Amino acid sequence: MALFSSLSEKFNHIFSKLTKRGKLTELEIKEAMREVRMALLEADVNYMVAKKFVAEVSEKAMGEEVMKSLTPGQMVIKIVKDELTKLISSDNQKLQIASNPPTVIMMCGLQGAGKTTMCGKLAYHLKKSGKKPLLVACDIYRPAAINQLQVVGKTANAEVFERGTQNPVKTAKQALEHAKRQGFDTVIIDTAGRLHINQELMQELKEIKKEVKPTEILLVVDSMTGQDAVTISESFNNDLDITGVVLTKLDGDTRGGAALSIKAITGKPIKFSGIGEKIGDLEPFYPDRIASRILGMGDVLSLIEKAQEAVTEEEAKKMTEKLRENSFTFEDYLTQMESLKKMGGLSDILGMIPGMSAKLKGVSIDEKQLEVNKAIIQSMTREERLNPDIIKASRRKRIAEGSGTTIQQVNTLLKQFEQSKEMMKQMKGKRGMRGLFG
Repeated sequence: MALFSSLSEKFNHIFSKLTKRGKLTELEIKEAMREVRMALLEADVNYMVAKKFVAEVSEKAMGEEVMKSLTPGQMVIKIVKDELTKLISSDNQKLQIASNPPTVIMMCGLQGAGKTTMCGKLAYHLKKSGKKPLLVACDIYRPAAINQLQVVGKTANAEVFERGTQNPVKTAKQALEHAKRQGFDTVIIDTAGRLHINQELMQELKEIKKEVKPTEILLVVDSMTGQDAVTISESFNNDLDITGVVLTKLDGDTRGGAALSIKAITGKPIKFSGIGEKIGDLEPFYPDRIASRILGMGDVLSLIEKAQEAVTEEEAKKMTEKLRENSFTFEDYLTQMESLKKMGGLSDILGMIPGMSAKLKGVSIDEKQLEVNKAIIQSMTREERLNPDIIKASRRKRIAEGSGTTIQQVNTLLKQFEQSKEMMKQMKGKRGMRGLFG
């Protein structure tokens, strides 16, 4: 599911009406702003935040420069994008690094928000950046919490420091000493959560904070809880003076209320967002990119970053060479499908391409089809993969039987492959293609 799909859809509908008009009247702008306010409230954005946002956009949109412009609709959209970016951005958006290592990151939140999993994802993210993180198990109350941290730690290939059910404050102190001795540059403390906010929980967190003096205190909240996420953030911030928020499940059916309200209410930035269940599904929160995606403008920078992570420079060069020589085979097609899988869900990837959000409305993208295609290709001989022209009727029948599919499905894939080759021939040398492949 694309990020904030419901809100994005409503905004596209509102602004498509504005861009069709050559000139805009004050009444038309007022009507559009009323619809924007309704869309924000339906997305579970805090009432006061939505009211202030619309007032600021309206004031700028009513300006003489917009009203007399030849493209007033486009100018209003730009104002909305700028104000959206301002609403969710902060000066200290990036993760702070301690001047004297290790950097201590204290993770907190209510039980069920995905805090322990997020600790592992953060460790994995930092390892990719060349850091050496140590995970610390300070949740001694939830059954199997320590074991869960060890499991995610193993997946992230990060060491876990635990001392069983001893006092968490003592464990945090010992972990910090261990990190200094062993050369860990980052310490990620998984603190205990509760089913609801209580003074006992807060007191323990305050004691850990006092003992280890964390560089960052990150609150993990479930974005699908909407306004509850904002209330929880406010409460933790009042007691702990958090430095930032990590939003989980931003890839789910989230209406966007939490993401668009948290910074305005608490004054604290969203630093990371969880966008899936895999260990690598964690992204830094880029306000300008998020604003672009909400408005259906795509997110080319994130798309290029995902492509660069999934495809090595050497693979990109090989692919470019094959496109130049027009020698693209089913083996390359298979490699491309694997790269697509690494980049995440197909609908999310397409949603990052400018203008695609509106075109994808109502279009069902069957992710399972990639697996079906993979099975068909793997049932081909090496000769058939390298030279698909030899795949005639008898071979198609054998491939279908071998892959547990039908001859019709094999025919469809062969046709898609030819279309892909043709499309790539046309795209060869274009700037967009060069951006994605080296």
